[in-house]
Amino acid sequence: MNARTRDRRVYLGSHPVLFALLAATRRRRVLRLGGTLLVHDRAAFVAALTRVPLDRTAPGTTGGAAGRLAGGELLFDQHGDAHRRARRDTADALGASGVAELRPTWTRLLERRLRPLADGAEVDLVPVAAELAGATAAELLGVRVDGPALARAACDAAAAAARAHLPGIRRRGADVAARAATERLTALLAPDGAEHAPLAAMLAVAAITTTVAAVPRAAAWACDAALWDHAHLPALADELLRVTAPTPLLPRVAAAPGELVDGCPVRAGDRMLLIARHALDAHRLDPDPRRPAPARIAQLAFGIGPHACPGARLARTQLGDVLRALAPHRPVVVRARVDRRAALPSWRTLVVRAS
Repeated sequence: MNARTRDRRVYLGSHPVLFALLAATRRRRVLRLGGTLLVHDRAAFVAALTRVPLDRTAPGTTGGAAGRLAGGELLFDQHGDAHRRARRDTADALGASGVAELRPTWTRLLERRLRPLADGAEVDLVPVAAELAGATAAELLGVRVDGPALARAACDAAAAAARAHLPGIRRRGADVAARAATERLTALLAPDGAEHAPLAAMLAVAAITTTVAAVPRAAAWACDAALWDHAHLPALADELLRVTAPTPLLPRVAAAPGELVDGCPVRAGDRMLLIARHALDAHRLDPDPRRPAPARIAQLAFGIGPHACPGARLARTQLGDVLRALAPHRPVVVRARVDRRAALPSWRTLVVRAS
């Protein structure tokens, strides 16, 4: 199957109405629908994150969902010394030395979980990615928790929160389900109810859900496009993260009036749906590790400015190691099924075998 065709199935299978709307309007740089702005243009995307004041706790936004998850506290909020300190500590833990310390956690796991490929057996990369993500998050947070169990709890909490804040019809009981899933996650991270549990839960959700979404999708693209000869190039991971855009849509709310591009006004209270997938040219430019997109574009997969994700180095390093571990087997996709419940466009199963 063509790599782009397969990856498109993830979007249309997970959130069909939403992504059909975004595809139909992508030729408009910015489109206003009542109090909602669909932001497709790269310059407008950057302006929304750097020049428009944002309401970080508004209902219907990623920040609002994260705030509920963390009991009203936002790890990446820019207000307050405690939060700035928390962000700085997280950035330090995810810097070059921090990632180097975490790396053996997933390299040992990959060696063990991918070994069956050498014997001609099939491997489902989704549970591999989940165990990798959960084990890494547990090590990062310094908690003794089973990696797959932590991954399941984090993904369940994220899926429940997404159903409560993504555009569309609200399901009855969505808030109750979100609270219950969050309580299960925080109890797993801190059975004694430690004060840091809500912020740890938020960090676990961010790290785990993006990894579980990104790794299988990137691997599927590499399989379908026969990119294994380029696995040794660091640019391959960057390009696959750009094209698969693990977090393709950022819902935000303006806290004050502003302007995007060409005099396009933003009113206080306007909801902005920032389409990272289009800002990254993921919808039209295939990954090319020999002529990668400029760093200023590829970085948008992780946000920009004060809203940039501090886990970018970790994500790139992990994916690069996964691709290099798979490359000797030159795997092909045997079967794949979309996860229709996940917070982010994801595979529920992605089974590969050596070619």
